[in-house]
Amino acid sequence: MRLNWTGEPWHEAEPLECAMVVPETADCATFTFRAPSGAWFDYQPGQFVTLDLPLPGGNVQRTYTISSSPSRPLSISITVKAQPGSVGGRWMLDHLRPGMRLGAWGPAGIFSSLRHPAAKYLFISAGSGITPMMSMATWAWDSGEMPDITFVHAARRPSDIIFRDRLEQFANRVPGLQLRFTVEEPDPFRTWPGYRGRLSQIMLGLMAPDYLEREVFCCGPAPFMQAVREMLVSLGYDMARYHQESFGAPVHSEAEAPEINDVSPVETARAEILFATSGVTATCAETDTVLAVARRAGLNIPSGCTFGLCGTCKVKKRSGDVHMVHNGGISDDDVAEGWILACCSNPMGRVEVEV
Repeated sequence: MRLNWTGEPWHEAEPLECAMVVPETADCATFTFRAPSGAWFDYQPGQFVTLDLPLPGGNVQRTYTISSSPSRPLSISITVKAQPGSVGGRWMLDHLRPGMRLGAWGPAGIFSSLRHPAAKYLFISAGSGITPMMSMATWAWDSGEMPDITFVHAARRPSDIIFRDRLEQFANRVPGLQLRFTVEEPDPFRTWPGYRGRLSQIMLGLMAPDYLEREVFCCGPAPFMQAVREMLVSLGYDMARYHQESFGAPVHSEAEAPEINDVSPVETARAEILFATSGVTATCAETDTVLAVARRAGLNIPSGCTFGLCGTCKVKKRSGDVHMVHNGGISDDDVAEGWILACCSNPMGRVEVEV
């Protein structure tokens, strides 16, 4: 069907018509929409739209980041991955087909590289949090200027990396777009030459050695974004240049942006560590590590790398809280059972450990 483009921008009073459905990965697809009137789409890369979905039990409204770029204004696309317990996404994957029309509101949102011009960017995403990064990367590609973007993405497996082929096509043509993927595990019977494991400080330093010079945009599950923030803070990054968007709760305006109140060690705050096995109590600053305090007290905790990678300094915490930013030297199960790595754990208040 050939449309007669009106030269007018799309307005939310007009429904969107699904024009195409493209599978991306398992349980993930891109839905492309157009305006029946022939209107074009005006938005900022990284923004989102709200769709009115006609579910059997009644209409529900869900927000989805736009994965296409405003540099290609004749259509608009969203990429949906069914999350555990998903209702709207599951309905779209199972039932939304070309020709169907949906009510929509927007575009809206403040998560966009256009709002924070910079010479260098660092995009960090996980899972379907890649969608706004794809929009911003496409915009940079279409701008006609050489981009300087390091694009870091974490996925469960290589086959779960959304937009991988398209991003590699971009990167193969311009040296200014550097792709850095890390996965939890490789696909069966397929070689994976890239990074493996959870994103860490060491990995980030290898992926983007000049990260301190880059404007950071981050999107993914809340625990992932918190881990990224903790990494950057501990590495001395200027967090005024950090921007994030949760794909679970997009923000419409600056006024609605939630405050990020991460707990981090304060040099002037005092703490106390009880080394229970030795019967030694030591006072210190929150910025001191358990390992450093133990050494000053004449106690020996076996250690190796001293930056949370080897796991040699793992000790049991009996009580209290620590701030620990490690590099993969301890498992989530161990942390849940009370184990910490002494070399990268800062005491927050009074802490008791088995040393």
